[in-house]
Amino acid sequence: MVSCELEQEVLTGVTQDRLTNEAPPELAEVLKQSAYSQLMGNGSWGGHGGFYSYQEITSDEIAIPVKGGDWNDGGIWVRAHRHTWNVDDGELNGVWDTPFRVIAEANALIQQYPDIEELTAEMKVLRAFCYLILLDNFGGGVPLVIETTTDPNPPSSSRQELFDFIETSVLENADILTRDNRRINLNFWTAHMILAKLYLNADVYIGQSRLADANAMLDIIINDGPYSLAPNYFSNFAASNQNSVENMFTLPYDANNAGGFNIHQMTFHYESQKTFDLVDQPWNGYAALEEFYNSYDDDDLRKDNFRVGPQFESDGVTPLRDDAGFDGDPDGVEVNFTPEINELEPVAFRQAGARINKFEISIGAQPNLNNDFPVFRYADVILMKAEVLLRQGNAAGGLAFVNQVRSRAGVELFTTLTTDNLLAERGRELFAEGWRRSDLIRFNRFGAPWWEKPSSPQTRTIFPVPLNKIQSNTSLTQNPGY
Repeated sequence: MVSCELEQEVLTGVTQDRLTNEAPPELAEVLKQSAYSQLMGNGSWGGHGGFYSYQEITSDEIAIPVKGGDWNDGGIWVRAHRHTWNVDDGELNGVWDTPFRVIAEANALIQQYPDIEELTAEMKVLRAFCYLILLDNFGGGVPLVIETTTDPNPPSSSRQELFDFIETSVLENADILTRDNRRINLNFWTAHMILAKLYLNADVYIGQSRLADANAMLDIIINDGPYSLAPNYFSNFAASNQNSVENMFTLPYDANNAGGFNIHQMTFHYESQKTFDLVDQPWNGYAALEEFYNSYDDDDLRKDNFRVGPQFESDGVTPLRDDAGFDGDPDGVEVNFTPEINELEPVAFRQAGARINKFEISIGAQPNLNNDFPVFRYADVILMKAEVLLRQGNAAGGLAFVNQVRSRAGVELFTTLTTDNLLAERGRELFAEGWRRSDLIRFNRFGAPWWEKPSSPQTRTIFPVPLNKIQSNTSLTQNPGY
């Protein structure tokens, strides 16, 4: 083979040397979006088939009832609900792959542009956030891969190693990050939110209490951060929510250019296409558990997180009809979302179950929504602060924080604070935002029985390393119980 040495003439744009040495801020901003974009897409927050599905369907919030041959999917979502998933359930790959896609992009940017200080710092914090997701879902079953890793088959790391890596990564880089309120990127404040989440769950992750550290991180956000509770709860989930004063870190979905947020497709009845004049027909899957729906008082403004009752076309007058519905549905052919679901399998009524109504659905919406999905929200900060105080023995102090959230919801204020009513309040406030599984584990309720789910063993608080990952990397160690 013959080759020639080319002298590159730069006609437009910016040379690699200039990018590395001068670090034009606008180009660094563009570069890092390649990593953030990997958090989006189907299976991420608000999408079906991966991380989001396993956070919600394994919890006491949401199920996907099997409607005859519809949503059977080989029993994968029934197993997820009942905590009987298998190591070869293919959708578990989505829980694993989403954070590792981000990690790969972050590592590449850190390696390629080591002299752009803020870019490197931000990518290290983003990488730490992804390892927090992996630690929460897989425990010590995951390999620790950084920009200098050369081993093609890196071994599993312990929970302690992952915990220490996350902590060190954020502590060493948080001060370099901007304090600007950039919702679509991590900043100084959301770096501290990552640490607060890590420390609050430390007893689960490494068997040590780090409540004092969690409290310190939360105080930095509460006392000095630019966030506040929005007067209108639902403004945080509107189709145009990019200026929310409460949303701290969001995924900026876009119907045309950044798809993957399709909660309306996942939850609504096929005939609901006529309610919203949707471009595509919904899939009639995700529905809230009746007990969870009933945990809201009738005067709780947040009960509009759900859509229940008779359903109509977009004119508000013409009833929706499901002439293909199963025989035996007492509601007949007119679509009526009932909180009660007759059974998880094999023949759930097609109109059974309260539907997820939390995010605004614009008339004429496409299969992907424009709403930015809030990963971190200030209301969560407030409730985490209440939890820390309660666990430290200061229930009165925690009560004041919880009641900030309840006051906005228009419900009677709590007079006492317990782990039971705090967990329930976290559920009502953060419904369908992807945190319920982690919360139930921290409150030691994940193994408890609920509708159509028996008690499950402690080993089910983490997922197995997916079978194909073990097969492709024999250095990985399978998690206990699998």
